[in-house]
Amino acid sequence: MIRPPTRRTLLGAGLAAAAAPARARAAAPPIRLGVLASLSGAYTDADGQGAVIAVRMAVEDVRADHPEIRVEVLAADMQDKPDVGAGIARAWLDRDGVDAIVDVPNSAVALAVASIVAERDRVALFSGPATAVLTGASCGANHVHWTYDTWALAASTGRAVVADGGNSWFFISADYSFGKQMQADTTRFVTEAGGRVLGSAAYPFPETTDFSAYLLQARASGADVIALVMSGSDMSNCLKQAAEFGIGRAGGQRLAAPLMLITNVHAVGLEAAQGLVLTEPFYWDLTDGTRAFTARFAPQYRGIHPSMAHAGAHSATLHYLKAVASLGVDTARASGSATVARMKAMPTDDPLFGKGSVRADGRKLHDMYLFRVTSPRESRYPWDYYRLLRTIPAAQAFRPLAEGGCRLIPA
Repeated sequence: MIRPPTRRTLLGAGLAAAAAPARARAAAPPIRLGVLASLSGAYTDADGQGAVIAVRMAVEDVRADHPEIRVEVLAADMQDKPDVGAGIARAWLDRDGVDAIVDVPNSAVALAVASIVAERDRVALFSGPATAVLTGASCGANHVHWTYDTWALAASTGRAVVADGGNSWFFISADYSFGKQMQADTTRFVTEAGGRVLGSAAYPFPETTDFSAYLLQARASGADVIALVMSGSDMSNCLKQAAEFGIGRAGGQRLAAPLMLITNVHAVGLEAAQGLVLTEPFYWDLTDGTRAFTARFAPQYRGIHPSMAHAGAHSATLHYLKAVASLGVDTARASGSATVARMKAMPTDDPLFGKGSVRADGRKLHDMYLFRVTSPRESRYPWDYYRLLRTIPAAQAFRPLAEGGCRLIPA
């Protein structure tokens, strides 16, 4: 059960209570993590309580090696609203002593939180938002950007689809910072690859459930590719409605999804999603490490297999707590920027993303993968949804450091 943000869940309380008196007297104060998630609305399955579970699993993993570190985990629903998310973040930092805010799967909310943690010298571990601005014009010394971003997804998917014959594009995009940035980034890579954009339509987020008018406009454009720049339940609804209208390969057009999560595929089914090309840094069935994580995660989350957002929340928390252990709890709690600096200095290595690093602009670097969604006939067992097409090395997957415009990087 997710408790209100003013209530605290102390992980490992039993171990702390059983500790010897001398050790208890010397114990450092707990590290407090606030998971600012989408517990309702469009991103619930792809993020939601699964992000909280992933963070708690990371805490368990770190405490196995560092039982002296006590950690409390809070969670709250940001409701995909910048004012709500910012209000929760301020209350957590000013009243509840939260040291790091995790997840934040909404780009507009994340940009607000980035400013708040910088003002208070705390930490933000952005595993859910997509906008590459977080490591560009809005980079900062107090946050890191994990998992993926609009540049990486747009470059990989846009280039691949144009190379496969998708020369003309029409965009249906969520009308907020993520949608605008993703459309702009994808347009750049499509045109650089020799493609062209015939038109676009922006839909109100998160109020839209009927995408029929946008889909019919896209079909009438005659574009080879209809790009769906959205996620969560929006993606599921739009794909289902596209299938109802016969929009897709059967109608001579293909659907592309620069940001597609496995929970979207599960919700809509392989019949509607088959053939989609997408980019992710994580797939539950990719390695022994990802399968082992899934075996722990899924039973705690109604059998839902982890999305890349869940994996990112786990990986970012794991590396943050390793940095805390390296610095010492008192030092880490005293300076968020010092903790982020230590995260950048330490190489990353975990079973979900493998070896990587955190760049000077806060961008977490790891390989990305180009996948194709399987057909119902190809799927061999539950959640067997992807086929690997290509591995994109970390050095190629993300925007070059010099192109981001981050003020932390010397001119």
